[in-house]
Amino acid sequence: MKIYIISILMLFIVLNAKELNTLTIDETRVIVNKGTQKAFTGKYYKFNENGVYTCKQCDAPLYNSSSKFDSGCGWPSFDDEIKGAIKRVPDADGRRVEIVCARCGGHLGHVFKGEGLTDKNIRHCVNSISLNFKKNPHMPERSDKYSWGAKESKAYFAGGCFWGVEYHFEKLYGVKSVKSGYMGGTLKNPSYMDVVRGDSGHIEVVEVNYDSSKVSYESLVKLFFEIHDSTQVDGQGPDIGKQYLSAIFTSNKQEKEIIFELINILKKKGLKVATKIYGVVDFYKAENYHQDYYKKTGKKPYCHSYIKRF
Repeated sequence: MKIYIISILMLFIVLNAKELNTLTIDETRVIVNKGTQKAFTGKYYKFNENGVYTCKQCDAPLYNSSSKFDSGCGWPSFDDEIKGAIKRVPDADGRRVEIVCARCGGHLGHVFKGEGLTDKNIRHCVNSISLNFKKNPHMPERSDKYSWGAKESKAYFAGGCFWGVEYHFEKLYGVKSVKSGYMGGTLKNPSYMDVVRGDSGHIEVVEVNYDSSKVSYESLVKLFFEIHDSTQVDGQGPDIGKQYLSAIFTSNKQEKEIIFELINILKKKGLKVATKIYGVVDFYKAENYHQDYYKKTGKKPYCHSYIKRF
């Protein structure tokens, strides 16, 4: 009887194994050995067609294209799943929740809650290499503001005098506009004189309006660290004072993760980064004579220059 049961189990395993697709070395590293594909490199990160995303290992349907959205994280993101397709298990690191294919157990990525990126407040962060895609032009498109494609986003950076920061960001592909202004203080609608005295608590900041389908938040942060001295603690160049400090104002957890990952890279290179990280607060646009200062005057930034760091 025992031999009979073992034989049945072996037959089940063999038959089940035949249902699985053959994987490459890279696919095995991620799907079987629970690795992670490098951010911003996957086939489906910026992919935007109607259809169904399926498991690379067993072809099980996992996500409809209508649940895909642009989180800016570097991996395909979904805020819903096909019912019963995804299994959640505690991750080995004890902090995150891993998601696997409910049919074959293949590793997909991780799931995060509470980031506020869409109304459903959930993000399935999936490796492209774990997925296949079946095109279906009749699949309903996502109808809310989070649909993938041209998308205007905002980012806020302070790196000394806002004239120079504005000058460099305006040259970056995918940036639609840059405004100079003030953030971080307690006084509402501050003037330049309120800020320059240093007693309003505000920092000179630029508001970067960008198309996240053309340029990533990570690219913005990299440029920020390359156009100013993030190790200076009292200002920037000859501009000394609280209003000239190095700072980034973030809108969500994902932005913070990207920033700290880049800061760690800089620290490993020996840089003592002094940049402060804050949550987004009210942005007050500066006076018109501060906008596009270097375009208007034809001058060049006096305390900002580009240094390749990444």
